[in-house]
Amino acid sequence: MSRMITQDEIVDGLIALKNNFITVSSDNLAESILRYVVLIEKWNRTYNLTAAKTSREVFQQHIMDSLSVLPHIQGSSVVDVGSGAGFPGMLLALAKPDWQISLVEANQKKATFLRQVKIELMLENLEIITTRVEHFHPKREINSIISRAFASLWDFISISQHLAGTNGLHCRWLAMKAHCTEEELNQVQKPYAIEHNILLQVPGLDATRRLIIVRKLSEEYDTQLSRNLIH
Repeated sequence: MSRMITQDEIVDGLIALKNNFITVSSDNLAESILRYVVLIEKWNRTYNLTAAKTSREVFQQHIMDSLSVLPHIQGSSVVDVGSGAGFPGMLLALAKPDWQISLVEANQKKATFLRQVKIELMLENLEIITTRVEHFHPKREINSIISRAFASLWDFISISQHLAGTNGLHCRWLAMKAHCTEEELNQVQKPYAIEHNILLQVPGLDATRRLIIVRKLSEEYDTQLSRNLIH
């Protein structure tokens, strides 16, 4: 059995991220992450939460990856669609205690795990929604809707667009992906458009990670964009 990752190793990883958007101390965040990783390892034996088999794999492949998106999220009200074991939403809640985070997970076993983490880490800024995203109607204004390896880009936007409510023009959809083909990007339809296609920098991870950010266009913006493309 491999040795459990240490709190000091987690602190070193957080420092390597050079992320000024984390609003808790590295030591406190590292302590919470370590407790989270311990829970993942324990529950993973029976609940199949992740393919990562060691605490270091969980930290490098999932936790560092999740924290790397922080600088690109706008607003303080976020929905994580298809959260699974809590990536990235659980990490956003840990790193930004002043944010309100909703984790939407239809799988009952995974949702049970997420609720247990919420209880043990005393995350008051986190809610667990056990339903399909189509059936979730948030009572607060949402600024960012994020998913990680959840579905195709256009499917993700299509089934979650109602979450933005009346804030549609100011909301952003963020899709975390290992790969995103031109064909997949081109499937995004009006009134939505790709705003950014970002290559994420994840220290120590020898794999490609991309963040696709999509926005809804206003009629005025869409008309001006079309004119610019013509001329």
